[in-house]
Amino acid sequence: MKLWGKFFLAILTLSLLSYGISDAAFAAVEPISVTTNKEFYTEGATITISGFVKDFDTSDDMRSMDVTLMIIAPNGNLVDIGQVTPDADGNYSTTFSTGSGGMINIEGDYTVKVKWGAQANQIEFKYGGGSGAPPVVDETPEQTQTEVIEIDEEPDVDEEPVTESTQPVCGSGTVLKNGVCVVEDKKKGGGCLIATAAFGSEMAPQVQFLREIRDNTVLQTESGTSFMTGFNQFYYSFSPVVADYERENPAFKEAVKIAITPMLTSLAILNYVDIDSEEEMLGYGIGIILLNIGMYFVAPAVIIFKIRNRK
Repeated sequence: MKLWGKFFLAILTLSLLSYGISDAAFAAVEPISVTTNKEFYTEGATITISGFVKDFDTSDDMRSMDVTLMIIAPNGNLVDIGQVTPDADGNYSTTFSTGSGGMINIEGDYTVKVKWGAQANQIEFKYGGGSGAPPVVDETPEQTQTEVIEIDEEPDVDEEPVTESTQPVCGSGTVLKNGVCVVEDKKKGGGCLIATAAFGSEMAPQVQFLREIRDNTVLQTESGTSFMTGFNQFYYSFSPVVADYERENPAFKEAVKIAITPMLTSLAILNYVDIDSEEEMLGYGIGIILLNIGMYFVAPAVIIFKIRNRK
């Protein structure tokens, strides 16, 4: 009886050990991982987001999709969205800059969400604004003021902190513009995912045309910036799904390419006009929106109505 008891105890012990080992082995590699190079960032810092796609395979069209990456602000607004192509080993990486001139400018916890097919993951990082760097800069004026109090005969010393404060030291990835540190060459808003998937590359002339219209015309006015903020919230709620389906279905891709061509033609109007005020931006913007409504909705409705009347 003792022999049988020892035998069953040994079997039970081995079962528990194998169960624990198998759980650790399967939990070691996630389907898609995401990390940041730091947990806390200050103004002017560069954020590196990287990760690994376990099942990525360049030889299989269904397993060589891009990774869709979204950054959500503490207030729930969409900061940025884009797609990153992993390398042959499944590793991906991209960078963002923080600062007053970029989209990451509100203090708090930001959420990074990544998606690859049906797999998803997320991570958070904290942005402290300029709270990390200024204390080091402010120590020098405080010491200078202490020396002035002791001497009490040098009125010129009070002018030095004013001179220094007019020339702030900008961090990496930012430049000084009009006395303010702004992100250098930062493209506001995300990429045009649907057009990129339709024309095959971000360097396609049609995609570059949309990017130039957005950055050089629309975002140069306050009304245009407000419009793009609202439009991005709507557009990026469905565009990643549409872009993925374009890559999976060549026929759908060609249909989308044909469908967006009239819109690209209407936007070309902005290349031939000078927009120097908010009123002009609103006028041309509303006109182009009405033109697209006419092309995509009114004209087809009229044609269908006339066909039915003939019958």
